[in-house]
Amino acid sequence: MTNRRRGETAVELGAKRYTLCLTLGALAELEHAFGVADLPALGERFAGGRLSARDLLTLLAVALRGGGRALTDEEVAALPLDGGIETLAGALGDCLAAAFGSAPANPPEPQAP
Repeated sequence: MTNRRRGETAVELGAKRYTLCLTLGALAELEHAFGVADLPALGERFAGGRLSARDLLTLLAVALRGGGRALTDEEVAALPLDGGIETLAGALGDCLAAAFGSAPANPPEPQAP
């Protein structure tokens, strides 16, 4: 089960549910992978909305590792896309939104009067 307060989101790949999370280490890995100097530059990189398949693969691999899966980039590349690229892009978008502070808050549970 994912914990939105920790910035986690879920994605289903190959009929298996995975947790995605961009930890501080994961964000540092993305800075290195995309050749940017800092978090604002990384945010700008993703805000442009133009990502290649390689970009999505890198982001997915890093988010899976941040979510606790010790998978290589090659293992991630071999995972099937349940729901297609749109479903994956949505999950990765949610993960980025959580990491950069625009994730929706968990609504409070209704209280009895």
